[in-house]
Amino acid sequence: MTSEFYRNIVIATDGSENTQRAISYGIEIAKLSGATVHALYVVDTSAFSSIPMSSDGGWEAMYEILRKEGERAVSAVKYQGEAAGVEVREIVWEGNPSNVIIEFTENNNADLVVMGTLGKTGLDRFLLGSVAEKVVRSSKVPVMVVRSGEKS
Repeated sequence: MTSEFYRNIVIATDGSENTQRAISYGIEIAKLSGATVHALYVVDTSAFSSIPMSSDGGWEAMYEILRKEGERAVSAVKYQGEAAGVEVREIVWEGNPSNVIIEFTENNNADLVVMGTLGKTGLDRFLLGSVAEKVVRSSKVPVMVVRSGEKS
């Protein structure tokens, strides 16, 4: 069964266990609708803009670690998608995660964004912010937010 409703699904992942349920949901929706999945990981370079790094390559080393983590994260989504018979494209970008997710969806004809959240509340959410919340508030396409199975 294929559907014209979902043709391009963005699964935003940070590579953590918390996003695993969201990945599973996104892959299943893609399988049912015949959609292509765009596995998106954002190297959060905004976190480093205010940190002075020595000229001995400290920032570059950290960036490479995060980039490799991103490549592993999208590769894991691709592996899971291929096992389900779903086409998965791997994308690793850099910048502010919520801004990049929104920009990517708008520029790549996305029909749905699927992402995970810890479901933090109160002071934790205020202090940490929520990429998922920012995407939900700003996205022009539907966003499915899947809570991890853990309690926060």
